Amino acid sequence: MRSFFHVQDIGDLDTALQEALEVKRTPFAWQQLGRNKTIILVFFNSSLRTRLSSQKAALNLGMNPILLNVNGDSWRLETELGVVMDGDKSEHLREAIPVIGSYCDIIGVRSFAGLTDKEFDYNETILRQFIEYSGRPVISLESATVHPCQAFADLITIEEHKDTRRPKVVMTWAPHPKALPQAVPNSFAEWMNAADVDFVITHPHGYELDPRFVGDATVEYDQMKALEGADFVYAKNWSSPLDETYGQILSKDMSWTVDARHMAVTNNARFMHCLPVRRNMIVSDEVIDSPRSLVIPEAANRVVSAQVVMRKMLECL
Repeated sequence: MRSFFHVQDIGDLDTALQEALEVKRTPFAWQQLGRNKTIILVFFNSSLRTRLSSQKAALNLGMNPILLNVNGDSWRLETELGVVMDGDKSEHLREAIPVIGSYCDIIGVRSFAGLTDKEFDYNETILRQFIEYSGRPVISLESATVHPCQAFADLITIEEHKDTRRPKVVMTWAPHPKALPQAVPNSFAEWMNAADVDFVITHPHGYELDPRFVGDATVEYDQMKALEGADFVYAKNWSSPLDETYGQILSKDMSWTVDARHMAVTNNARFMHCLPVRRNMIVSDEVIDSPRSLVIPEAANRVVSAQVVMRKMLECL
């Protein structure tokens, strides 16, 4: 595996899920694989779960993880090509990336969407430069359009907790005070479409995700109708993905907040969210604190998903 962006990069999905369960049983069984290997984790944006889970996964595999906070620990980096660098950015990614690559065996990169230039974001301009110039395998630790380690952890969590062979999984938009990227919902949709689930997406008009991620999912604009009979409810906010309103907040309708009223129409569903979560905007206290909430096991599985990905990359070195 030379890069990890999309579900197809993981290979056979059933095999990957079995490997995840194997990692959970014996997390330290592959330490020789990572011995004397280094992974550099490059963060353009803040993080809690991604930073800690990636570092823990690398240590479980015997690797040496190095963390770099761009614009905090390093020179401010220019990301666009063809610009005159007469501002506050002292170094260009074109030089920084091959230098980083010379110090490690694998690179993980976290770089959010700017939400102002859709073409720049959806071309994955920053991540593509790492792939092109580093000479190393590259893991998306959340990029402008995808968050595959999160989606893989979500799928592992669903597999562990499902009560039926083919559960109904509903991803619902929920309100938020800030404009958020589409990376998490994009990847969740992509991975659910690849899995054996009945997948439904519900959101207000104007929040239609890119068709390449929606795939064969059912899109339902009536939230309560979408939630009927759901086995898993995945709540997440995202800003408008549409060309004419890209990155904008079109609604803060609090009736979309997932609360007991919403969960009452489900099949005693499990609640999921990637965290961090705005309580009583995305989800009510009573739902996230209930015994049916999976947000903590879901977060714990971030170590597992990252470790499976890193293990596959190490096996190809």
